[in-house]
Amino acid sequence: MNRGLLGQALLVVVLGAAGAAAWAQPFPNRPIRIVVPFPPGGPSDYAARVISAKLPEFFGQQVIVDNRPGASGTLGAEQVARAAPDGYTTVIANLGMLTILPHLQKKMPYDPFNDFTPITNLIGGPSFLLTHPSIPANNVAELIAIAKKRPGQLTYASASVGQISHMNGELMKLLAGIDMLHVPYKGTGPIMPELIGGQVSMTFSTSVDTLGFAKAGRVRLLAVTGAKRLSILPDTPTMAESGLPGFESLNWNGIVGPAKLPRDIVERLNQAMVRALNQPDVKEKVAAQGNDIIGDSPESFAKFIRAESAKWGRVVKQAGIKLE
Repeated sequence: MNRGLLGQALLVVVLGAAGAAAWAQPFPNRPIRIVVPFPPGGPSDYAARVISAKLPEFFGQQVIVDNRPGASGTLGAEQVARAAPDGYTTVIANLGMLTILPHLQKKMPYDPFNDFTPITNLIGGPSFLLTHPSIPANNVAELIAIAKKRPGQLTYASASVGQISHMNGELMKLLAGIDMLHVPYKGTGPIMPELIGGQVSMTFSTSVDTLGFAKAGRVRLLAVTGAKRLSILPDTPTMAESGLPGFESLNWNGIVGPAKLPRDIVERLNQAMVRALNQPDVKEKVAAQGNDIIGDSPESFAKFIRAESAKWGRVVKQAGIKLE
């Protein structure tokens, strides 16, 4: 063999070995992308940025937050559902895109159960039941009594049809046997000015920032929607404690990958994310936002998604909710 052919043969061998070595490198060996299917600044974006700030310490790779808003979160979710199942593309999943919208839209661009691989539920927080001070109710029981005396007269504001602020109101109506008027807005921005101004009677807010208005006496905080009281609000009862057993609602944000994600990669992602969530500084930041660390197993998260879908599906059906 002449030197030219020998050199080419050696080059092929070297390149082949290099390629094999690259494929053999443990996951991850390049940056990981977390798609947020909503604009910056919301709960899903917050969850992504909290986790992405810590993961490089455990992965040794950059973690990129990629905001892809549109179509109530379904646009970004669909992109990840169609991505390669290699662990390098994941998406922040919330209750709307996985457990509420599929019951409201006849045609979804993805199957919430079969097109994704659950990795872990990251964080979850309750909503805060806020009322205008003109409503003479100091607790949920008194609010329900007023609603029963004045059917259809109390109004509750939501960020739009199908949002958690809407679903909480419908769940309350069903469990309490009351009639209230739903007032949907285009997003959360207009709600607090309208509530403070007395244009609406109440709302279920997911933002801890709105608690400042309660402290100032401009609105009244009656309850939280989680299964337990918040550490930052030890004197505020849950909806269940307030006379509505079975009322439990969290605004949760987890992370999923495309379907058929290899088990070893799922475990690697889960372990790193749970470890990141349980760092003391992360716990402190999350608690300050009125949220709790979840960090469950892929199996637990999968069961939770199905349970949430069943619960909100019942609410949608019983309340006759339809997208406008």
